[in-house]
Amino acid sequence: MEADLSGFNIDAPRWDQCTFLGRVKHFFNVTDPRTVLVPERELDWAKVLVEESRMGTVPPGTRVEQLLYAKKLYDSAFHPDTGDKMNVIGRMSFQVPGGMIITGFMLQFYRTIPAVIFWQWVNQSFNALVNYTNRNAASPTSVRQMAVSYITATTAAVATAVGMNTLTKRAPPLVGRWVPFAAVAAANCVNIPMMRQQELIQGICVKDRNHNEIGHSRRAAAIGITQVVISRITMAAPGMILLPVVMERLEKLRCMKRIRVLHAPLQVLLSGCFLIFMVPVACGLFPQKCELPVSYLEPELQDTIKAKYGEPVPYVYFNKGL
Repeated sequence: MEADLSGFNIDAPRWDQCTFLGRVKHFFNVTDPRTVLVPERELDWAKVLVEESRMGTVPPGTRVEQLLYAKKLYDSAFHPDTGDKMNVIGRMSFQVPGGMIITGFMLQFYRTIPAVIFWQWVNQSFNALVNYTNRNAASPTSVRQMAVSYITATTAAVATAVGMNTLTKRAPPLVGRWVPFAAVAAANCVNIPMMRQQELIQGICVKDRNHNEIGHSRRAAAIGITQVVISRITMAAPGMILLPVVMERLEKLRCMKRIRVLHAPLQVLLSGCFLIFMVPVACGLFPQKCELPVSYLEPELQDTIKAKYGEPVPYVYFNKGL
């Protein structure tokens, strides 16, 4: 017998998004790096099936498993605000394959200034694309703003890395290995706010419980962007802090000294092992759809809400981005 899909809500989360564990399970699903290899025609099929399910016109014979798989592909490849297909490199599902290569080489080639500059530039180029792809699309960003944020973040990363490299030359070798993480953390504190500065200037779109737009809030934007910065640093921290400790010990082994050419591939592989778990964990630190008390909003926006609804509205909601 065919399953009755008349009451199936494809947008209802499979796991409780009010709990950390539920959010981690959700992001394990949508950041699955295997979805990067899914053909374009299959992604288009997934979008059509999701949209048909939303309209209640699911083709006869469709199974629940097909709907859940289609939603997984849709969430991994299409922007939650616009429904547009995101570029492959900017998707969160590309964080593991893209991040493991860049992280591995940043940790391996940290000793010389040219290598530091090159890999920090590569990392910030990757981050800028990811930040732009996963921005809150309700707040458009101009080409000039993107260029300024990219240059500023790259400069911050390179300056931090080069400066700390110079300062730690006489420090224990392990301290020097942690310089790339310091540069990445500093750059994230610059790159994400700069890339999304329009939200800080004009505010981020906030909605009521029924998804009706209420207005734009700069305070909500600041909260959302801060949470994204914390998530990104958390995503990188375990691998970039613990992996240098591991490599510092491994490289002292006689067998590792004979196969120096494999040190970089090994760091790439180990970085991937960390990221497979840390991408969903970091993305799940905070809810994707944030809930904010109306009392925290700007006074003028509070007045607008009171005038529009005529009764106390306890919370507003917004998409913080990734």
